[in-house]
Amino acid sequence: MAAPIAYAERTTYSLIATDLDGTLLRGDDTFSDRSLSTLARVAEVGARHLVVTGRPAPRVRPLLELLGSTGLAVCGQGAQLYDAGADRLLWSVTLDRQLAETALGKIEAEVGQVHAAVDQDGVEGLTLIEPGYEMPHPTLPAVRVDRRDDLWCAPISKVLLRHATLSDDELASVARAVAGSLATVTMSGPGTVELQPCGVTKATGLALAAGHLGLRPQDTIAFGDMPNDIPMFDWAGHGVAMANAHPELKAVADEVTLSNEDDGVAVVLERLSSQG
Repeated sequence: MAAPIAYAERTTYSLIATDLDGTLLRGDDTFSDRSLSTLARVAEVGARHLVVTGRPAPRVRPLLELLGSTGLAVCGQGAQLYDAGADRLLWSVTLDRQLAETALGKIEAEVGQVHAAVDQDGVEGLTLIEPGYEMPHPTLPAVRVDRRDDLWCAPISKVLLRHATLSDDELASVARAVAGSLATVTMSGPGTVELQPCGVTKATGLALAAGHLGLRPQDTIAFGDMPNDIPMFDWAGHGVAMANAHPELKAVADEVTLSNEDDGVAVVLERLSSQG
């Protein structure tokens, strides 16, 4: 089993689970030198770093290369367990496309038109966006299709939703109320409300990855910034919210660190290392 990082007097952590956007990544989609060097140092003493992100595996692959990671990563809000070294999915679950269409219809019946995108399943899956949908992260590649029906041309891991006037919180609330029995509704970042397979969360993916590594919830410290990280915090032994985190996540966090722009993850890991 991996060597632990000590925290306070009684608790140790062998698994470091980090979200990407708004957490480990800076706003320009880069990792700071401080974050990279800190993660390298904790790896030297045996702690495992596990990326747990809403991004699908194809959009995570280049970031894992920058991190020098050849191990596991939890992608697609927990719908994919990706082996970076082998460039393959060890496990994945798809969202039924007919259920997704039905959920969209129910949501639009309540709030009017929404704009949708999908992440296709698989290590080469595309992100497809319908007319009117604007990517919240313009650096991420996407393929624009001519009509909504084209979104369902291949198996998908999730649907991404945007509304012209409703806030993310308002859209997510309506989606949960009218479509929560059809899909898990999450909010993973500014302009990013998502529908994913029922019962699938970052916690289910993290638990699966930890099982592969022989590690337990109490071995795990998790970092995040959005409500989609709440299940991960509930599962992990210790949850750390970023200063820029959504209030819902801060409310359930064990502590709050500095923002992603101020190396909040590195600040905590450096503290833990000094106490070890």
